[in-house]
Amino acid sequence: MSFETTKSTGKFVVMKDEVFISGNMNQKKKVVIVAMTGRMLIDFAGPSDVFTTTNIFLKEYGLNGEYDVQIVTPTVDKMVTSGAGMKILCDVSAMDIKSSIDTLIICNYEFQESPSDLFQPFYTWLAKRTEKNTRRIASVCAGTFALAKAGLINNRKVTTHWNLNEKLKHNYPQLNVDTNFFFTKDGYIYTSGGVSSGVDMALAMVEEDFGKELALKVARELVVYLYRPGYQSQFGSLLPSYNNSGLSQKLGNWVLEHLHETLDVRRIADHLNISPRNFTRVFHKQTGMPPAKFVEKVRVEQARKFLEDTDNSLENIAELCGLGGLSSMRRTFLRLLMTTPSDYRRTFRTSLKDAGLGKLHLLNG
Repeated sequence: MSFETTKSTGKFVVMKDEVFISGNMNQKKKVVIVAMTGRMLIDFAGPSDVFTTTNIFLKEYGLNGEYDVQIVTPTVDKMVTSGAGMKILCDVSAMDIKSSIDTLIICNYEFQESPSDLFQPFYTWLAKRTEKNTRRIASVCAGTFALAKAGLINNRKVTTHWNLNEKLKHNYPQLNVDTNFFFTKDGYIYTSGGVSSGVDMALAMVEEDFGKELALKVARELVVYLYRPGYQSQFGSLLPSYNNSGLSQKLGNWVLEHLHETLDVRRIADHLNISPRNFTRVFHKQTGMPPAKFVEKVRVEQARKFLEDTDNSLENIAELCGLGGLSSMRRTFLRLLMTTPSDYRRTFRTSLKDAGLGKLHLLNG
């Protein structure tokens, strides 16, 4: 093993088995993970496992500067109850922490707050966390709402779970919300998307602190990607839920039955016995999008189902869904889902079938 040190920066590089690690030699990095809700344990367990696994490798190489990880609650009772009913008792609440913090991560958000403002002391504490006393402030999934409520992310670029996109934009219009990404960084603020995105974000933090090679070793140990391919947009529906009485609901099944045909405004309006101009006006008012955009998204949603559940060729799927051929379908997927049809199929096709268990599953089903 050999060491290379730089006195001016306090950084060092250790070379062992072709692993290059850089980091602060002197002190532990205090990581505080606030478990806002126990509905999904991976919200806070995922990032915690990334940092504690990093510590294993740091000790293996005889390095200092590891993470001091502490899971805390936003309430004085110090109790987290999981969605499965398991109760987790933490040593401290967030409000007990008065010292500086290296990395603060808020995991999820309590949308159903109690009338007694059970969480108000936590938000008062959180609002006082700034760059002066906290090097990094982050959120997992709906935790972005907690950061917004505390006034920490005004006018910043943030993300959250894809299904909460419109809700976050509506509640906090001053934010720059983009839920395509698994995680984002704006200054010292980090936000991540759906629950597993907290792992992506934590790995990125490890890479910032100790370099790519160590972060990659941690990712391999956890059997996850260091850089997960794709975007959140691949996971969510392109079509938001609409009122059952709306035109989109009335059109749904009919459009699906005629996807392989030309579906322009006049054709759809004739089906509904409405003038094209009136149909376009009412439809846009109800859905927030023009009819042509709606039809395109229905085509892509149906193509996704074929890619997930069938062995149909890409050419056949493009024809069945009226996407104008393979090249046209590829361009549409890249524009709306930021991935290609073939990459989408590899990622989302029926899991048991790809694992070689499809036949067994059918026999036992």
